[in-house]
Amino acid sequence: MTRQRSPHVPSRVAGLGTAALFVPRLGDLAMDNARDGRVGVVVAVPGEGSATTYHLRPPGGGAPWSALADGTTLSPLPMKATHATLSAGGDAVYDPRARQGSIPVKFHLDDGSTLDGALILTSAELERLHQQTSHLVNAHERALGGTP
Repeated sequence: MTRQRSPHVPSRVAGLGTAALFVPRLGDLAMDNARDGRVGVVVAVPGEGSATTYHLRPPGGGAPWSALADGTTLSPLPMKATHATLSAGGDAVYDPRARQGSIPVKFHLDDGSTLDGALILTSAELERLHQQTSHLVNAHERALGGTP
């Protein structure tokens, strides 16, 4: 999958090992694992102004708190998919050996970014999807004044 980034997506920089280190920026939402997963907006970062630690505030307002200057207790919030749409490029493919079909889709995430992916369907799921889309096409034709 290819993730397309929005300018307000939290930054990641290369760290040691295989995982990337999360480096929060001003305005990012972050989860503070030292505070039982409490979520806050980063309102100050170490090295900017007089800040020597990260300062976070609850998204709806409330008392601010500090997190370690190295950011090791902070992690990004997982993005959630809001919906999926058919991808503009690529065709559906059927693999007779696996008895599965694959349809290219684009997942839209709640932060405004997207991920390219695939909807994988078994033979039974393909038949069910065909029935459901046939009902949608019939409803569309009725709405336009035609008869299915």
